[in-house]
Amino acid sequence: MPRISARRLAALLLAVATLGLLTAGPAAAYQPVNIVHTERVQVGPYGVTVGFTTWPIRAMQSLDFTFLPDGGIADKSGTLKINGPDRRATRRVEPLVRHPRKRDSWGLDVKSLNVAGDYGFTFVIDGPQGRGEGALAGVQVLDQPGPPLPLSWTLGLLPLAGLVIFLVVVWRRLRPGKLPLSI
Repeated sequence: MPRISARRLAALLLAVATLGLLTAGPAAAYQPVNIVHTERVQVGPYGVTVGFTTWPIRAMQSLDFTFLPDGGIADKSGTLKINGPDRRATRRVEPLVRHPRKRDSWGLDVKSLNVAGDYGFTFVIDGPQGRGEGALAGVQVLDQPGPPLPLSWTLGLLPLAGLVIFLVVVWRRLRPGKLPLSI
């Protein structure tokens, strides 16, 4: 079996690292936020457009939420509380922050609601016209799409199980600890 020199190994590792860095940029590029459904909410004196990137919403499906008050977000601040059956997503009041890919609005990036049921969004906005409170109620989240999670995980782990079995068989046949030393 031919040995690989340290110089060739270093060149190979450098080539793989360079290729990884060159392809990581386009893969990590932001996709635009495509709003497919909107709802209007009156939050005190402020009208807010709530945008969803997927409609209807399904449990365990990531999507973007955008919250755009009339007149923009420049001179306003606010908080959001999600109310619903998913305890992890509805635990606390969060400040409204800029959406990372739609900088002209507030939003939640790739958020999923993990339990089906009725959800509501409660807003508090402070701005030049004072403080306003309002809620968007009755956002229905449907059941998770696709097969049940245990079945999905089982099918997804089959290739890994095959690889482990293959490696065990190869290891047992070769027995690397028993091979004679060669110079």
